[in-house]
Amino acid sequence: MVKLSVIVPFYNVQTYAPDTLRSLRANARQDFEFILVDDCSADGTPEILERAERELPGAVLLRHEQNGGLATARNTGIDAARGEYLTFLDGDDWLAPGYYEQLLAAIEDLGCDFVRTDHVQCTARARTIHRAPHGRRGVVLRPRDAILPANRSTSVDYPYAWAGIYHRRLVDAGLLHFRHGLRTAEDRPWIWRLHRQAESFAVTGLLGVFYRRGVASSLTQIGDVRQLDFIRAFDQVIAETAEDEEADRLLPKAVRTYCAIISHHLGSMERFEPPVARKLRSMSAAALKRMPQGVLDEALDSMDIQRASRLRRLRRRPATGTEVAA
Repeated sequence: MVKLSVIVPFYNVQTYAPDTLRSLRANARQDFEFILVDDCSADGTPEILERAERELPGAVLLRHEQNGGLATARNTGIDAARGEYLTFLDGDDWLAPGYYEQLLAAIEDLGCDFVRTDHVQCTARARTIHRAPHGRRGVVLRPRDAILPANRSTSVDYPYAWAGIYHRRLVDAGLLHFRHGLRTAEDRPWIWRLHRQAESFAVTGLLGVFYRRGVASSLTQIGDVRQLDFIRAFDQVIAETAEDEEADRLLPKAVRTYCAIISHHLGSMERFEPPVARKLRSMSAAALKRMPQGVLDEALDSMDIQRASRLRRLRRRPATGTEVAA
């Protein structure tokens, strides 16, 4: 029986894929499988993955005929996974040797639906430890209790799918898949759904994932139209949270986070191509009008003057009737 399925999407990462694959080899075990998903790469990545399929113990190579984005690639891996537990890794990141064995032991000891971990962010030569924003470690908790407060960073603000491990019952319950086609912010609706609907989770200080930040091909570094998928992602967060039995309590957090992300993008408009920048403004204005207006008022009142003023100006922008998320 497969104990752990590791899902690793790759797209045009020929420079980094060898490091990723070497770290997987240093984590191989007879009952682990590594599901390598080539999302229609156009560089040397496919050849690297073909060699890995032959040489990496437990490797399974899947190929997309057209590029679908990270969310779709992860879903392909989830559908193929046979493990009792699942985890994720991105094709340009890497692991410490033996990390997955420790991660698996942690969730088996705790007996919960999912476990979240810290990680190491790597930018050029700098290494920075990023902690999961929850103070209680090694204790099984109710996931929805870690969503609030609205005005502080909480577990739903730490959405990285690869910073954790997940029991198969979450797949069976329909909680582990991502929204098909999202090209950025795909993990935002995902982490909110996990925390609203799963029954148990825990946080551990285990370190072993090295997240490569600032890669030129990463969407976080590219100012094209794919960045605007964050609007579809957060529209989903708002819509699903509004249906929750505790919507009155949880919506302020969802709306405030959405506002903070919009403000962040508006504050870095110089990295967007001019047509994308115009579309960002119009789609963000429409998004503000779709939010629950009373909750939005409270969110803006709670934010600093600079961000609140920027969003209030945008909110007053006349709607054109075409400014909706695709």
